[in-house]
Amino acid sequence: MTPELTVLTLAALLQVVQFALMAVPANLQVGPAKTLSPRDRDKLGGNLGDLLTGKPARLLRAMNNHFEALILFTIAVVVVTLSDQSTPFTAACAWTYLVARVLYIPAYAFGLVPWRSAIWFVGFLATLAMLIAALI
Repeated sequence: MTPELTVLTLAALLQVVQFALMAVPANLQVGPAKTLSPRDRDKLGGNLGDLLTGKPARLLRAMNNHFEALILFTIAVVVVTLSDQSTPFTAACAWTYLVARVLYIPAYAFGLVPWRSAIWFVGFLATLAMLIAALI
């Protein structure tokens, strides 16, 4: 397995960890009746993000942000792997992405401004660098 695929696997597992980090406080805040429901907006009074406040709401947004970032990172890993262009540079970029995503969780949960955005940008740049490296 290439280093990039290893990191992609770890990033997917991080998504599972983020789900657990969000689900426990969300259930404590709004109760399992709402989190286990079909989540019809009209019955809940909005979506889950509308019901959560404080740290649980931030953990939900951080988890959703990782879903979005993981799509682009997965594309980068697939392109690098399928084109057989794994290099120490692309491996370093992949690890940088993962470290940034791990750091992003507490930065978002604790509302660390502007560090949350700076950490996000590091992960984004690492992904972008992998894509560009695959083209050249």
